[in-house]
Amino acid sequence: MEGGRYEQYVYSYPHKLAYGPIEPARSLAEVWAREPKDSLFLYVHVPFCEQRCGFCNLFTFANPNEELPDRYMAALERQMLRTRAALGAGATFSQYAVGGGTPTYLSAASLARLLDRLSEVMGLDTRAPGSVETSPVTATEARLRVLRERGVTRVSMGVQSFDDEESASVGRRQSARDVHEAVRRIRGLGFPTLNLDLMYGLPEQSEARFLASLRAALEHRPEELYLYPLYVRRLTVLGRATTTGADDRRWDDVRVALYRAGRALLLSEGYAQVSMRMFRRGDAPATTAEASYQCQRDGMVGLGPGARSYTDRVHYSTAYAVGPQRVRSILESYADATQEDFDCIIWGYELSDEEKRRRFVLLSLLHESGLDCSAYANRFGADPREHVPELAELLLANASEPLLVRRGDRLVLTSAGLERSDQIGPYLMSAAVRERVARGPSA
Repeated sequence: MEGGRYEQYVYSYPHKLAYGPIEPARSLAEVWAREPKDSLFLYVHVPFCEQRCGFCNLFTFANPNEELPDRYMAALERQMLRTRAALGAGATFSQYAVGGGTPTYLSAASLARLLDRLSEVMGLDTRAPGSVETSPVTATEARLRVLRERGVTRVSMGVQSFDDEESASVGRRQSARDVHEAVRRIRGLGFPTLNLDLMYGLPEQSEARFLASLRAALEHRPEELYLYPLYVRRLTVLGRATTTGADDRRWDDVRVALYRAGRALLLSEGYAQVSMRMFRRGDAPATTAEASYQCQRDGMVGLGPGARSYTDRVHYSTAYAVGPQRVRSILESYADATQEDFDCIIWGYELSDEEKRRRFVLLSLLHESGLDCSAYANRFGADPREHVPELAELLLANASEPLLVRRGDRLVLTSAGLERSDQIGPYLMSAAVRERVARGPSA
């Protein structure tokens, strides 16, 4: 493998940067017609935040005017009606998530309206496991009560750091005191799962400061913790202000050292590693949805601008952008869309048989459970190494410290392999996807 350890975060495949115009446009009902729909994932994207963090390259708009969230909500309801009609009466959702942006940027009343409409229009069973993202500033008692009363089972907060100077260095207006108070509010309402996101590789961050921040998070004993390496990407605030980038090997070394220190602390505190980023407390029960929904196999229905939907053959969304002007333009188009506009798919990626095979391999391998070769062969008719020759090369790489090993009928990344997930993921992409991703997002 060439390049540094931090090439690209691959959390889905094909990556959203590979999407483009679908011509001719595809009918929503036709795309979903032959799909299994008994265990779908429902995702809703709320593209608003109270601030744009310096590292953020998500599809979001900071501090919109008062009318835009209301127009967004009205358009979202129009999209729900057309999507539910296209799916048909038999579609059911095994779990759901509301992300962003920051969904709790919406008022308590708008959050209630959103969740109620998911139940009334989309047919979402409120007993299904559901996750909502929040922030220290917007996690108010009123908003959190709306979530709890409607059965939300998981609240995820992007903290990034409990160190005020580190937070300020990436443009986050928050104090550690406010973060602790917000987490206590979440805990006080009894949500079954709390997730906290922390970041390593921040400007001037030492190992001692990072571990102090991680210990502050551990005071709340979250069921889940995600450790994210800082990326400085094009078009972000940090990307415009610094020359540090993915080719800076010294920064790679800093991030690797911080990752290892954080991982060691979490393992010593009884957390199990699920992926490069995700750690789960050892005594925290896995949700029933994890057994019923498999991202390599099942579909996802996305609602809202920036949300992606996955069928077996077609992945689709609205266009994606980072720069505020282009984001605002996409939001305006979404808010003005009629019900009929949501009947067609015009932006996405049509998967070849090769891409479907690589998707199965990638999403399996970057998880601690690894790639089930029998399950792969049952679906695709061959050993995965025949279809994805890079797997054989990974098995032979780094003989002194293997990255990939065979355990029974599974191919599993070692701890050395997991920490290279952001290098292995891009390595396993097809040449066509890699070329599209290299172009980057639109301004």
